[in-house]
Amino acid sequence: MEHIDPAVVMDKPARAWSEQIAFAAMVAILVVAPAFAYPVFLMKALCFALFACAFNLLIGYVGLLSFGHALYFGWASYVSAYTAKAWGLNPELAILLGVLTAAALGVIAGGLAIRRQGIYFAMITLALAQMMYFFAVQAPFTGGEDGIQAVPRRRLFGVISLADQMNMYFTVLIIFLGGFLLIYRIINSPFGEVLKAIRENEARAISLGYKTDLYKLVAFVLSATFAGVAGATKAIVFQLASLTDVDWSMSGELVLMTLVGGLGTVFGPVTGAFFMVTLETYLTQIGQWVFVVQGTIFVICVLLFRRGIIGELARILRIRL
Repeated sequence: MEHIDPAVVMDKPARAWSEQIAFAAMVAILVVAPAFAYPVFLMKALCFALFACAFNLLIGYVGLLSFGHALYFGWASYVSAYTAKAWGLNPELAILLGVLTAAALGVIAGGLAIRRQGIYFAMITLALAQMMYFFAVQAPFTGGEDGIQAVPRRRLFGVISLADQMNMYFTVLIIFLGGFLLIYRIINSPFGEVLKAIRENEARAISLGYKTDLYKLVAFVLSATFAGVAGATKAIVFQLASLTDVDWSMSGELVLMTLVGGLGTVFGPVTGAFFMVTLETYLTQIGQWVFVVQGTIFVICVLLFRRGIIGELARILRIRL
């Protein structure tokens, strides 16, 4: 009879339990956070946390490094802002159209990019993102360098006024938690297990009969869609969509957030996003030197803390987060 290690049997329930505790703690902290921090700062951090979780779905669980995720974040932001301001749509419809735009762009970009691997994949995503960046500079409806400003928040479902900061905050919180839980469900589903198998050994996954290109495309589109949710929500929160949202530097900052928090961990991108947004907020007085600080943190992370904040914490506590 085959010997079964009791530690392996107990591993899965223990991991699930630790993740449930961590999730409950995160929700509790975020619910009371407006009493201690500025709501706009928290909403910005939540939007970028969802953005980082979307990116982590692709790089952390499929092993695909995209340098062009600002494409989906930024264009969802533009569409959401434009439809809310020019068409007078309610925020939920404006956000939905922004998300659908990001998903459509994900299908197109993903269909082209997944034909290549490694650095070639990354360069294709970057090239496509830069093409759309230059289109955003020239397109009349984007407002060019001025962007789309004074986007009205209006009423959610025609009932809840988002002009109220607390209403806006809890709307963003619900969107973030919904996106976070959906991503968590994806990575812990049979589909997610196939993605991990592709990350570990794509040739073996192919030999087992899986159509890996299709799985990678679906994962790419899902990642782009969640990035679109973050971008569209951010446009309503700040009542602004600008070139910064589609610039390559946004994609670079996203990579930094994910690495600092912990690549391939559930809570790492959230931690990394909050860390980087806090850093940018409180170091604005030093001007361009903030980029030097970010670069230093990136080098230290790569050389000394390759698992990121959450990865190192989980290693110390010997739990999965």
